Amino acid sequence: MGGRFGRVITAMVTPFKEDLSLDVDRAQELARWLADTGSDGLVVAGSTGEAATLTDEEKITLWRAVAQAVEGRARVIAGSGTYDTAHSVHLTEEAEKAGVDGILAVTPYYNKPPQRGLIEHFSKIAASTTLPVLLYNIPGRTALRIEHDTLIRLAGVGNIVGVKDSTADFDGISRLIAEAPDGFEVYSGDDWATFGYCSLGAVGTISVASHLVGDRMNRMVELVEQGDIGSARKIHEELLPIYRALFIVSNPIPVKAAVALVGQPAGSPRLPLVPATEDEITQVKAAMQEVGVL
Repeated sequence: MGGRFGRVITAMVTPFKEDLSLDVDRAQELARWLADTGSDGLVVAGSTGEAATLTDEEKITLWRAVAQAVEGRARVIAGSGTYDTAHSVHLTEEAEKAGVDGILAVTPYYNKPPQRGLIEHFSKIAASTTLPVLLYNIPGRTALRIEHDTLIRLAGVGNIVGVKDSTADFDGISRLIAEAPDGFEVYSGDDWATFGYCSLGAVGTISVASHLVGDRMNRMVELVEQGDIGSARKIHEELLPIYRALFIVSNPIPVKAAVALVGQPAGSPRLPLVPATEDEITQVKAAMQEVGVL
């Protein structure tokens, strides 16, 4: 069940070596491990994957490598959106050639186009590929929201199949789920909101915490689907400490520290992001112990 990409999609970190060069072997190992621990899909080269500091060549290499590593075991979604429509189209075309299963296209950041610009931007990305496209609505990072009427317009584009929503607007999501055409799917873009969103009709989550608790998050979404809201809420409440700990400082700083603690190291983040401090690592470790990960 769940959406076309599954219930739990992990927004995968990008592993780097000590010199901060791309660690392709480690990326493949991590991807396979995630597929074995509750992830139905993986977003590769998204925000958590430090897309902002990856070159085009590195993104394409990652997409191809991860798609090969998890073929048939998890769906791979390429984070190919940028704030430049032509560049986004180019990356989307390259992602399809690399063998991914879908596209995640973020709202253009920094240049703040009007809503009619968003319609043209996303429509051109969708027209450049035969793959299903998820929009990514995250105004906290982009300084721009895809408004409700814009989403409804874009939901009518054939291969725009859903949205990863990080607005925390429960009223807006309830309205979107009610008014969107059949087949247009909503994924929670915030771990803490997953239970609430799925209770309103979202199909799953694109998650950071699923690096650590993917199996339990998958079970939580399944329980909501089955109507067992009480049992699902219990899992939600149990996982709240890890949801909070992974965002004590900018993502993916805490989760990169966390995966190292469970034997799945991904190296340090690239500047301008910096490694977790000892105090931050202590907080993450305590939360992991509280939820039984360590």
